[in-house]
Amino acid sequence: MSIWLIAIILGLVEGITEFIPVSSTGHLLIAQQWLPRQSDLFNVVIQAGAVLAVLPLFWPRVKMLCRWHEPASRSLLQKIFVASFITGAVGFVLENKGFKLPEQIKPVALALIIGGVLFIVVERMLRGKKGVEEISWNVAIVMGVAQLVAMVFPGASRSGTTIIFALVLGAARPAATEFSFLIGIPTMLAASGLKIFKALHHPAAGSVPENWTLLILASVVAAASSFVAVKWLLRYVQSHTFTGFGVYRIVVGVVLLLMIA
Repeated sequence: MSIWLIAIILGLVEGITEFIPVSSTGHLLIAQQWLPRQSDLFNVVIQAGAVLAVLPLFWPRVKMLCRWHEPASRSLLQKIFVASFITGAVGFVLENKGFKLPEQIKPVALALIIGGVLFIVVERMLRGKKGVEEISWNVAIVMGVAQLVAMVFPGASRSGTTIIFALVLGAARPAATEFSFLIGIPTMLAASGLKIFKALHHPAAGSVPENWTLLILASVVAAASSFVAVKWLLRYVQSHTFTGFGVYRIVVGVVLLLMIA
């Protein structure tokens, strides 16, 4: 298979699944069981492409955050900062300790199934209840911790884990989804920046030089597909639950376990 086609496929996988609560990391690991394994730098940088694509969709929010002298803007900005700082600080320590994501299919499959079951259970618990539209400090802090869960367990899904935690604490689906996206932007851009810095200034001994042309191509594809996926999801959560995503995760997880059995 052409290396260009591989880059396009992986960019599509990343872009479609990054913000939808089905785990982009898990899907990339799955795809790379059949496609050539890419570097950690490749996987992280195409995430940045997916993240940058959603900024136009949140431009009104971004402009609001720039008005930091207004109480509402300052409060939201502080919550985003604290949630992102929790994730970034612990993530930085894990990175320096040499933490590596497991590359086996089984833990990804189990995380997909567990997350799917949680979505279904939580949605049944919340049936008929109206969530709170404003993100509280408790929700913001817990969502920062939830990003760490997804960081350690591929298949858990960053957006899925943060949204589940927020729903349990009483946040409305649209508010939980939007805040999950907002804290994901600085988190993933920081991770990408750190990976790029290390790759350029401290390359690992014996590492293969990165093909930056392919990486840019995959990032552009991820950005385009992410824009479409996020635009759809923001409309979807206005009138639908996350139960469908829970079912999808369980089906994919079970199929993967059967494949490796």
